[in-house]
Amino acid sequence: MPHSPVTLAAPAPRAERLAHAMSEGVVVPDGRVTVLRPHAGERFDPIDLGRLNMVQGFRPDHDGLQQAGYKVSVDATPAPTVLVCLPRAKDHAYMLIAQAAALASDLVIVDGQKTDGIDSVLKALRGRVAVESLSKAHGRVLWFNPQGVDFADWAGAEQTVQTEFGPMSTAPGLFSADAVDPASHMLANALPPELPARMADFGAGWGYLSAAVLARRGVETLHVVEAEHDALHAARRNIADPRAQFHWADATSFALPESLGGIVMNPPFHVGREARPELGMAFISSAARALGTRGQLWVVANRHLPYAQALEDRFVHVSVVAEDNRFRVWHAKQPRKVKR
Repeated sequence: MPHSPVTLAAPAPRAERLAHAMSEGVVVPDGRVTVLRPHAGERFDPIDLGRLNMVQGFRPDHDGLQQAGYKVSVDATPAPTVLVCLPRAKDHAYMLIAQAAALASDLVIVDGQKTDGIDSVLKALRGRVAVESLSKAHGRVLWFNPQGVDFADWAGAEQTVQTEFGPMSTAPGLFSADAVDPASHMLANALPPELPARMADFGAGWGYLSAAVLARRGVETLHVVEAEHDALHAARRNIADPRAQFHWADATSFALPESLGGIVMNPPFHVGREARPELGMAFISSAARALGTRGQLWVVANRHLPYAQALEDRFVHVSVVAEDNRFRVWHAKQPRKVKR
């Protein structure tokens, strides 16, 4: 879900909780500290920046952390201490904790807001390991020694979703990991039998809409654009077609040297729990920039989202080609020239 990285001047509840825990006697062993899924703009003040190895596969957060001076990668490496920045999705949270326990030789720290389920995670952990915790800044930090503790049942596994294009792989933490998203399904059914030669799927996820595009006549190249590294990895497994080119990129700033003939997208509109319809608008603007003068855009969204005006501002021709009581599919043609 692309978004602009927040600034380092933002509130730092995670740093507050870490400082509180360390002031109460939590000892972080010497050596590297691997941090799983941190966000751009977050601070980890009690721990020296040079010791931190950030692991983040969401491109805007990855780039924002890198710009702030952190060492960032998409692959986790073993370390004496592993810190989990708790995500909202329960299965994803459990998977990260299992990963942390496998990587850490001495200490696992889990930090999260109460609204993201940190208290339920603490309750679940108490059933299998000696865990300690402290509450601070509307959240909780907890820690435990992972040695000898089996988290195999939390590790998560590749999932398979049955689609009209065959079985497709997903994983915990990905958008619509258990089934085809109904909005994407509506958009796939609304696509015409023939599409432009040069196509792109903005925010492709694990590749369902990309498969729908490649099933149409006329497509010679498809650019699969996805900001979440794990989702793009799944898309690579799911789309075994030489016409597909894969890009780990934020769709809101993605650019190619040559213009596209068509784009499909089901843009995100949340950052965490916060509704952010401007994300979809940024997707629309990016699509208008990427398309040629006769380019076409197919976009699906929840009916309540205010995308109609954004489409009319950026395209000469806009029409609704499918809708129900939840979703609407627009077809927009001929991007308007925007004055620089």
